[in-house]
Amino acid sequence: MQLILFWIFAILMLAFGLGVVVLRNPVSSALSLVMSFVALAALFVTLDAFFIGVIQILVYAGAVMVLFLFIIMLLDLRSEQTRRLNLAAWTGGGLVIAGFVGLLIKVIFTLPGFNFEKPPISHPEISDVAMVGLALFSKFNLPFQIIGVLLLVATVGVVLLSKKELK
Repeated sequence: MQLILFWIFAILMLAFGLGVVVLRNPVSSALSLVMSFVALAALFVTLDAFFIGVIQILVYAGAVMVLFLFIIMLLDLRSEQTRRLNLAAWTGGGLVIAGFVGLLIKVIFTLPGFNFEKPPISHPEISDVAMVGLALFSKFNLPFQIIGVLLLVATVGVVLLSKKELK
C-alpha cells in the first residue's frame, strides 16, 4: 500500500509541476506549485520522513508560496500572451522527454530494489525534531539568521518597487 501511495503522489507532483510550466496565468501557476509542494510532502510522509513532510508544508507551501502569491498580486502581473508554435523547440523537447522516460523505465525494470517494499527508516528512540533543532541552532545559526534578514529585505524591496507614483 505504501508503494502505491508513493507512486500516486509522485504522479500528482509531476502533473502539478507540469501545470506550473503550462499554465499562462501567474496565480494559477503559483497555486499549481503549492499543490506540487503538498504532493512532495506526501511523498516524504510515505518514506517515513514525517518531520521533513511537515516542514515542507509549513515552510514552502505555507510561507514561501504566500509570499510569492502576495508578490504576484502586488505587481499585478497579467496572463502571458499566446505565441506561435515553434516546431523545432517542441520536437527537441519531445525527444528529451522520450529519452528520459525510456531511461527511467530501463532503470525501474532492471534494478531489483524496486520490487520489494522498503522497511521504515524512522527510529523512535531518536527524535528528528531534536536533531534538526540542534543542528540548526548550533552549527547553522548564522546562515539561518542571514536568510531571515534576506527574506525581509526582499519583501521590503518588492513593496517599494511596486509602489505607485502619485501624479
